[in-house]
Amino acid sequence: MYVAKIKSRSSSGKIHYATLIRQSYREGKKVKSRTIAHISKLSDQQISAIKLALNLQDKMQSFPENPLECMTLRQGKRVGALWALRQVADQLGIINALGDDRPGKLALWQVMARLMGQGSRLSAVRLAEHHACCEIIGLKEGLQEDCLYDNLAWITKRQVAIEKELFRKRYGDSSPHLFLYDVTSSYLEGENNALADYGYNRDKKRGKKQLVIGLLCGPDGDPVAVRVFEGNTPDTATVSEQTRLLVEEFGIKEVTLVGDRGMLKTPQIEALPEGFTYLSAITKPQIRKLLKTGILQMELFEETVAQVETEGIRYLLRRNPKRAAELQKNRDAKRQSLEELLLEKNQYLREHPRARPATAERNLEKRIKKLKLEKWISTRLEGRKLHLEEDNKALEEMEKLDGCYVLKTDIPTEASDAQSLHDRYCDLEKVEQAFREMKTAHLEIRPVYVRKEESTRAHVFVVMLAYLIRRRLAAAWREINMTVEEGIEQLSHLSSIRVEIEGEIAYERISRPDEKSERLLKRLGVELPEMLTPNRSRVGTIRKLPERRKSQ
Repeated sequence: MYVAKIKSRSSSGKIHYATLIRQSYREGKKVKSRTIAHISKLSDQQISAIKLALNLQDKMQSFPENPLECMTLRQGKRVGALWALRQVADQLGIINALGDDRPGKLALWQVMARLMGQGSRLSAVRLAEHHACCEIIGLKEGLQEDCLYDNLAWITKRQVAIEKELFRKRYGDSSPHLFLYDVTSSYLEGENNALADYGYNRDKKRGKKQLVIGLLCGPDGDPVAVRVFEGNTPDTATVSEQTRLLVEEFGIKEVTLVGDRGMLKTPQIEALPEGFTYLSAITKPQIRKLLKTGILQMELFEETVAQVETEGIRYLLRRNPKRAAELQKNRDAKRQSLEELLLEKNQYLREHPRARPATAERNLEKRIKKLKLEKWISTRLEGRKLHLEEDNKALEEMEKLDGCYVLKTDIPTEASDAQSLHDRYCDLEKVEQAFREMKTAHLEIRPVYVRKEESTRAHVFVVMLAYLIRRRLAAAWREINMTVEEGIEQLSHLSSIRVEIEGEIAYERISRPDEKSERLLKRLGVELPEMLTPNRSRVGTIRKLPERRKSQ
């Protein structure tokens, strides 16, 4: 006899699971099975005890009077972090969206591995050697790195379906009408990625190819969808894909799309589908043009949000005093740096009679251009002495708009007031925060360790799913003096105790958490099981580590 977990699907499409005690028997040349008992209503601990008894049924008569004499206790694999992350993934609907078959479980492990240790698919397998990956996730056929590389293609094909399922889980029938969208780039060290190309590099890595990544978030800042574009794709060219996604895949007809000034320009705004409204910002030259034509007035720029409406377009005006002070401080620091260079050049010219003043002047002008001060600072050479000249009128014109910004929208006044719209635009910071966590902080998109287009798209999507879990962890642990990374590390110390009877693994009992770990789990609403069912699946890398190669 054995315990089996049976999966079935109802006529409505809902998936059901049943835990049965079954018995195999032979009928002629065929092996069949019959159900002995239905034990789905029993607890996990009771089911594990039944499995243990069935596994040891042939050895019961050889046991000594004191069973402890034939038991050996060994340290088992790490359990705490992986169990907690799996439960949070289940709460968010990620497990249901990925599916219960082997590809879905492999994808789930890729998400878990991204949270516990950022690296390649090879490193994810090495991580699984130390954690109870197969037992907790249910990988009965084991794990190797080639399985994960092949799984990336499956993830790409299923990405839209997974995003739609997560969207339905999060919002149900009451879909939001406001979405935040922004674009970033991520540079690559290699040259052979299928999507890599040269473009506007936000990481300031000159000479490096890059990927362009567009992230669409709901009003709460949780990612809804992510897309990867070729490295030379301009921001504006990514907008049409996001609007198509909202209309065709998510079925939303009325949308307010919030994007920054570099993305929602006039051509993109005019191309928005019917029912779409927008909220964006305009550039300083555009602000000056509106001031010149009289549509806007300087006295409207105050700390509180002001509004001007013309021809169905609303302009929301504000001056941020903190930003104005930052700009002034930055400008003063640049001027000070330039004056120090001026003194250095003049001293050099005095001490070196054969030095050419024209060369020193060119170097000074290069620094002015580099500091972007050429609009109001210039150089003048008198004999062998350099001077800086300031255009006070140009400087005054520049300082006039320090800290000033203007938002532009076609949302009617009766639909939303000016302050609310201003706050929604500020929510773009949530997307920028997502990029920080996904690119350079905890989750680290790069290095991507893949070259194919489908693998690259899947890699970024895995990072997005991991970020969804990370947001839930951050919210739950906000009041605890511990970062998400520290919390995962703390839970990683929770391991199982392997109980062996006559040299064979009988079961793995999970040690009780300490006070810190218990508090972390409680904040997540997660309880550890008392034991794990042993899994004899093989986990190992095909490729040998360099130090192993050297020793052989």
